[in-house]
Amino acid sequence: MSSKNSNKLNIPEARDAMDKFKMEAANEVGVNLKQGYNGDLTSRQAGSVGGQMVKNVSPMRKTSFWRNDRTAPGHTVEARYIACLIV
Repeated sequence: MSSKNSNKLNIPEARDAMDKFKMEAANEVGVNLKQGYNGDLTSRQAGSVGGQMVKNVSPMRKTSFWRNDRTAPGHTVEARYIACLIV
């Protein structure tokens, strides 16, 4: 059974930008990344960096507000909206 490695950049020139993006995400979650091999990271630290990168690429927006209830005059209900852009 062959496996397909999808962990390749479509544009090789984007490597520097992706490395910079990874370093910024690591700084946001408090993980000390260094250039090159980072085999000393725990799975939790590496996962938090990857999770932060995904969070920054496809942000989810949440909002909620109170509005008048249309069926019960004088009452209010909470309306919640969650939006996520999927490409």
